[in-house]
Amino acid sequence: MPIYPLPQPIIDQAFDYVVVGAGTSGLSLAARLAEDRNVSVLVLEAGGDHTGDNSVEIPAQYGSTFTNPKYDWAFKTVKQKHSNNHESFWPRGKGLGGSSGMNFFCWIKPPAYDIDAFEKLGNPGWNWASFEEYSKKSETFHPVVEEIANNFPQTYNPKSLGTSGPIQVTVPLQAHTVDIIFQDALAAKGVKTVEDPYGGDTTGIFVAANSVDPRTWKRSYAATGYLDPNQERPNLHILMGAYATRIIWSDEKDNEGNLIATGIEYIHGEEKKVASASREVILSAGAVKSPQILELSGIGRKDVLAKAGVDLKLELPGVGENVQEHNYVWVIYELDTTKHDHQTLDLMFDPGYIEASLKLHAEGKGLHRLGMSTFAFLPLSSRDPAATKTLIDVLEKDLNSKKESGEVSPSLAKQYDIQLSALRDDSLPDMEFIVFPGYFGARESQGAGRRFLSIVGALNHPISRGYIHIKNDNPLDNPEIDANYFGNNFDLKVLLEHVKYIRSLSDTEPFKAHCIKEAYPGPSVSSDEDVENYIKDSHVTTYHTVGSCSMLPREDAGVVDPKLKVYGTKNVRVVDISIVPIQVAAHLQTTAYVIGEKAADIIKAEGA
Repeated sequence: MPIYPLPQPIIDQAFDYVVVGAGTSGLSLAARLAEDRNVSVLVLEAGGDHTGDNSVEIPAQYGSTFTNPKYDWAFKTVKQKHSNNHESFWPRGKGLGGSSGMNFFCWIKPPAYDIDAFEKLGNPGWNWASFEEYSKKSETFHPVVEEIANNFPQTYNPKSLGTSGPIQVTVPLQAHTVDIIFQDALAAKGVKTVEDPYGGDTTGIFVAANSVDPRTWKRSYAATGYLDPNQERPNLHILMGAYATRIIWSDEKDNEGNLIATGIEYIHGEEKKVASASREVILSAGAVKSPQILELSGIGRKDVLAKAGVDLKLELPGVGENVQEHNYVWVIYELDTTKHDHQTLDLMFDPGYIEASLKLHAEGKGLHRLGMSTFAFLPLSSRDPAATKTLIDVLEKDLNSKKESGEVSPSLAKQYDIQLSALRDDSLPDMEFIVFPGYFGARESQGAGRRFLSIVGALNHPISRGYIHIKNDNPLDNPEIDANYFGNNFDLKVLLEHVKYIRSLSDTEPFKAHCIKEAYPGPSVSSDEDVENYIKDSHVTTYHTVGSCSMLPREDAGVVDPKLKVYGTKNVRVVDISIVPIQVAAHLQTTAYVIGEKAADIIKAEGA
């Protein structure tokens, strides 16, 4: 597998497939396409190669690569008018592996209901059965090692997990004392343990796997899992430092009037160059960059392109629309260290601890194996069923009014009907809670010997929809991102319910006995209005943007069809999580791999 710098004759040749973006979906797709030695694949990647970089590969360093331009695109939203003019920072992976090289390792599969919704919205074959097939193809699940299992019992069904895929997956080391405190408190509230969290039912509480290889206790991600085994393939090429700008179109159209792509323009060093594609151009640049490249290529909303000074090639109003993003808030409690020596990430601030822990990691030991472990996915009614019913009734009335006025389109109404149905079903999750073993977001010690437990509450099914659009015709400028956080007030009320549920744990044993006090946001934030302002000021993206190139029928503002082909084009596809038409209650890593794997089979079948 030739990797940049490529010889000039290689750069100048035409490839069967040119893939833009060596991220989670892009690398999985490219590696699978290259299994056919009769085709040639070129992957263009704006970033570099981070394989072997400890900042990427060693766990328990959450967010350490954020804002560093070597690893991170470091996008920002515009000021959010429904969120106290809060600007949200959107880190996204740059370099081989994309965001799979900077995420928080969570290996979580969505509820079957959420994936089946793709099919309900007009995408035959995009259902839970297919998702399960491809997620198992992408993973090798390693049984929990004895050291971890002895401290904390695990629940999973091996039948729901893959045994021979490129990504190595296992249950990580846990700060098991805080996991037990949280799990026992939820059990006291009647929350069930999920026996098979990878089988399509995630409602309840469970310890989640991480994308970590227990043989090395290092990150397993697209660059190591999908590329390393393919180093010798002469038909797979990776060109790094290649910043894609726009699709190059033929002057001719096909017999059905579709645009024909002939390649991709990209910037390499100071030069503009073109990578020629004889079969297909495939955008795997992510939910921010893929719509940007389409718009710079003349595909999108007429008004957006006209304002940006880009000639319209194809009007496709859904490009950059229907954007949905998870976001979260957190509550932090100080732990009573007289009862347990809690092994939390707060230890990392002790002088000399990190150096000693890294040495242990090299021996397969120590706290640098610590992962994100306990998750709870609960119905919205978990805290107060009566209040929830009222909240959903108000939402439904609001949406019906907007449907009648035309503010909500018939296409979006179909999505909202699915969301409302899920909200009223107490077997389905709408709230997510994550145990973070330490003072979340700390950049310095909170005091020697002090230990903390942070509970993160995440909004999984936003009602609000945003957009991502180019501002001008300069490809080096990031697009304008408006998540429209709390554009529908229901989303704010749902996060308020998350905070209230977390705070209710302080009156629940054994949580009550082990936590000294709420350290953040603290007792001064008490009324609903106080909490809502805290949420508006403090909420953070969960790095799960979807929808900007939605897989929907064209009449429903779709951008790609069920074969991921861009409407109105003969040979352009989008293969990344931007195609997800409606948000799911899960972290998106597994979904991104599924999209890459499934797309490869779709493309191979068409080329056979």
